[in-house]
Amino acid sequence: MADKLEHKAEELGGKAKEKLGQATDDEGLEAEGKMESSKADLKQAGDKVKDAFKR
Repeated sequence: MADKLEHKAEELGGKAKEKLGQATDDEGLEAEGKMESSKADLKQAGDKVKDAFKR
């Protein structure tokens, strides 16, 4: 459960960085935010697979 919350927090942090990068025209920050968000999405997908096998 803690992993799920951590991964969701990572996703939200990435999305925030992405939006801040867009607002400030900082392409590096925007790209970093997209990468973090995508990485968190993959972790969440892994969590879902683990949950499916636990059933």
